[in-house]
Amino acid sequence: MKSKHHFFIVALLLVGYYSNAQFVKKHGQLSVKGTQLVDKNQNPIVLRGVSFGWHNWWGKFYNKGVVKTLNKDWNATVLRAAMGVDVDENCYIKKPIESKATIEAVIKAAIKQDIYVIIDFHSHNIHLEQAKIFFDEMSKEYGKYPNIIYEVFNEPDNETWTEVKAYSQEVIKVIRKNDPKNIILVGTPHWDQDIHLAAADPIVGFENIMYTMHFYAATHGKWLRDRTDDAIKSGLPIFVSESAGMEATGDGPLNSIAWQEYIDWMEVRKLSWITWSISSKDETCSMLNKSANSEGDWKDSDLKESGEKTRAYLKKYTTDNNK
Repeated sequence: MKSKHHFFIVALLLVGYYSNAQFVKKHGQLSVKGTQLVDKNQNPIVLRGVSFGWHNWWGKFYNKGVVKTLNKDWNATVLRAAMGVDVDENCYIKKPIESKATIEAVIKAAIKQDIYVIIDFHSHNIHLEQAKIFFDEMSKEYGKYPNIIYEVFNEPDNETWTEVKAYSQEVIKVIRKNDPKNIILVGTPHWDQDIHLAAADPIVGFENIMYTMHFYAATHGKWLRDRTDDAIKSGLPIFVSESAGMEATGDGPLNSIAWQEYIDWMEVRKLSWITWSISSKDETCSMLNKSANSEGDWKDSDLKESGEKTRAYLKKYTTDNNK
């Protein structure tokens, strides 16, 4: 009996491992149906995963070992490569070749790992010409893969929706010349909280466009969920491409109750979500301790509380749904 029981447990583990390893093969080309993200069979799908930290500060984690750990151990089905555009001497604007090489390591590893990956133009400012060049190159190189999602503007801060919309339309045109199908994520003003502005005046003429909402649960209360619900009711497809359980500064204590309320809300609505971030900075939102190996394969002691909870959420919800 013991040997049979042991065999059954091993078989279940192997089935789960194989299923997770074949995620894009199973779900294929994503699209938007109404307000819902759907897979190749037009079935609703929820992607759950994590964002890497700014590539120019945390590039040491941008490698295949970390991608494999986040997929195999954490059960992430989507990863977000956050390319810092304009913040220091190592950013994309100053070092475009090196910056692209850093994020491409994650893109290629995610494709090999058979999970989805977001190419994130991580900036709070409009850089139209640089974005057009970047996304032209990325869509030519990777547009043939169903794994790819483009995020054209991480978090507009003080830009108006009119400005963000005009910028996004120009970048979308560039992407669609090379890649007619893969999902494109569009940011909204005020760090992706003014989702109601996009709902009142959405981008038209393109398919498979979604809009990003970001929350930090200790700062952003029920009002943001209500605003997002209203946007969805008006027909706006939403993707939560950055979130976490602490304050919007990325620091301060975790509010586990508020975070769980957001998780429950997203799961009921079948909203895809990403948690911030894979880095080892001295702040609450950085998921790793300084002991964490840059190649992944982390022990429990390498994870901060935010990392432990994110991993637990991913293992629970990705195991329960679409794995």
